[in-house]
Amino acid sequence: MSYRYVGPVELKDAVRPGSGGCPIGSAADFDGWIAERSATELTEPFTFVVGTDGVLRLAPRRSEHVACAGGDTVLSAGEISFTREADRWTVGEISNQSTGYCPDVTSWSAVARALDDVELGRPSGFTHEVVFRRCPDCQEHNIVREDDYVCVFCGSDLPETWNVDPAV
Repeated sequence: MSYRYVGPVELKDAVRPGSGGCPIGSAADFDGWIAERSATELTEPFTFVVGTDGVLRLAPRRSEHVACAGGDTVLSAGEISFTREADRWTVGEISNQSTGYCPDVTSWSAVARALDDVELGRPSGFTHEVVFRRCPDCQEHNIVREDDYVCVFCGSDLPETWNVDPAV
């Protein structure tokens, strides 16, 4: 499944051609990118997307996911941190936390493939899963907490299955 941007229009309108995140298509790409990060940058998670081409793209944490994706549709989006283990980099923590794309937790398979393509050690799934739903009554996007499928805006029941993008 792919995900269209569903966040604020003004954020997508601000995306400029060629301004996307750094594409990481190989171990060498990652090694070059991570070598340019400062010690301070490495203490925070980074913004990531996996494009529909299956390529991981990385940007500083405070970047918008839609900017990292160049405004395009994605296979997943979220936040990622890296740790150094022995002589290699691995994924420390990773989530699907992107309120602009609201990807389902099932988007992990696309992330796993992209990380495997660049030979990064990784967990078996998102270390922090975010469950997004759109309220069928008021249309607001919700983050489901503790399996409480109730809209925080209007109190209506939320569906059990992902429904954030009304076009899907």
